[in-house]
Amino acid sequence: MDSHFAVIKVGGTAYVAFSGIKLAAGVDQSCRNLVPLPDELFSGLCMDGPDNPPMVHAGLLHLFLSVYTDNFFRNQMVEIMNTTKSLVITGHSVGGAIASLLALWLLSHLQTVCSVICITFGSPMLGNESYSQAILQERWAGHFCHVVSQHDIVPRLLFAPSPTPLIPLASSSCSFQFIFHLSEENKTLLFRIVLASLEVISKGECKSSFWPFGSYLFCTNMGAVCVDNGMLIVKLLYLTLLNGSPSSSLDDHLGYTHFIQKVHWQFIESRCFVGGNLPEASYEAGITLALESLGIASHELNSEDAKKALKEAKKSGRTRNHNSANLAIDLSKINPLRAQIEWYKASCDKSSDQMGYYDSYKQRGASKRDFKVNMNRIRLAKFWDSVIDKWEKNQLPYDFHKRAKWVNASQFYKLLVEPLDIAEYYRSGMHRVKGHYMQHGRERRYKIFDTWWNDGEVENGTDHTTAARSRFASSTQDSCFWAKVEEARDRLIKVRAEADARNFVKMLEDITKFDQYARRLIENKEVSKDVLAKNSSYTLFIEEWKEFQSQLQLVQAHFPGIPEGEMVP
Repeated sequence: MDSHFAVIKVGGTAYVAFSGIKLAAGVDQSCRNLVPLPDELFSGLCMDGPDNPPMVHAGLLHLFLSVYTDNFFRNQMVEIMNTTKSLVITGHSVGGAIASLLALWLLSHLQTVCSVICITFGSPMLGNESYSQAILQERWAGHFCHVVSQHDIVPRLLFAPSPTPLIPLASSSCSFQFIFHLSEENKTLLFRIVLASLEVISKGECKSSFWPFGSYLFCTNMGAVCVDNGMLIVKLLYLTLLNGSPSSSLDDHLGYTHFIQKVHWQFIESRCFVGGNLPEASYEAGITLALESLGIASHELNSEDAKKALKEAKKSGRTRNHNSANLAIDLSKINPLRAQIEWYKASCDKSSDQMGYYDSYKQRGASKRDFKVNMNRIRLAKFWDSVIDKWEKNQLPYDFHKRAKWVNASQFYKLLVEPLDIAEYYRSGMHRVKGHYMQHGRERRYKIFDTWWNDGEVENGTDHTTAARSRFASSTQDSCFWAKVEEARDRLIKVRAEADARNFVKMLEDITKFDQYARRLIENKEVSKDVLAKNSSYTLFIEEWKEFQSQLQLVQAHFPGIPEGEMVP
């Protein structure tokens, strides 16, 4: 087959594999400098800003773009996405880097793809630390697994400084095939340069332009160990290379079939420990087995450093689950605060002033009850901000934001408490200082919770709004409903004084759209009954809107150039 990729379908899963050798044959011999990812292709990836953007190897990105723009490839991908439920993308060497960029493109744009997994073999480093952090922040790291054999030099090559004067090709070629054509003397020199560079980087003595992302599966003849912490990955890349040689660093790059077969059988069959007496403690036994799987004997000089790295990796994994468990405990502790706000809402809805939940809080006084509700609002916000902080720092399990417990809890919190935040925003006059809530005041946590909820709908094929309601919802299903009411009322005030005909018509269109939207919510009973309270802001809006509509004929006399049909909603 002449193509640089192959497609195989098994049931509902498609497998796309990229050939490193065939891709490398046509690779652009550009320098390995880092360049920003093109926004038009990776707009879904979180960018930290112009000062610290995610960047990738220029030559590898150029190669991906040449694949991406190929019509045959695009047609194949369209067919795959229309006919399969999941996609596994894989590649060896340079092909692995292209597989990673393809997976990233899919994750950035095609949220309807049910499942995307990328598995690479001997892939070179691809991007900088900002690139790695952006993938973590999007919670996409779990989609990438990079298989690295014990001494393979290609995944480690870009840690060497650039340029490397003694071996010019090391800095000028991104095909990574040049290493097989070096003299024995230069192979030895390159091995030493890479090993020395990894040592200083693994000790934190200098920063590297390239950084790992996703999970790394270290494979040897003795087994495999999986690590997902970037710094620990770099340490193990160094420690496992220590007992290698120039020849083994090349042989390993071509021997992945052998390694994967060995790992496959070792996972299926019961393992025999060959490194001596197994420690009695299960934790120490696990570390010892992992050390053996890395191909590092307990008597070797690097064994203690490797043990320490493995313990840090194990601790990192446990910490995520530990943090999640602690947050679950904290959630149970703050639930009474939420229950108190629910009680407050119910009492507002039954109050004789007939203002409802939102307006009662907006116009609250200095009572002990009002003060307590406000403090509960602040404490709940602090808790959920701490959840997001841990989530974004990769201190929680990868699937945390997909777990029903947290998706539902965050949604319940948002629907109940965001109306209070909106009320506080307009009560304090922040809309006059910063602008309206939707554009200038909405807290980031609510936007993230929107994403969690909507992503859950896409992944599980669930539509949360299809069930017909027989009575009004306990909380209005649009948590920003009251902010939209406030904007509509503000437009009603401004439109009366608007002298520009075009602006006048535009304001009327916006008010009319909101009116129609609100009526649909009410008709579908997707609002809480406090929306329809006699003295609520929404009821006042309806009265003001009807009054204004009755005056439109008078307004028409001031704008004779506008047909009446365009003015009257």
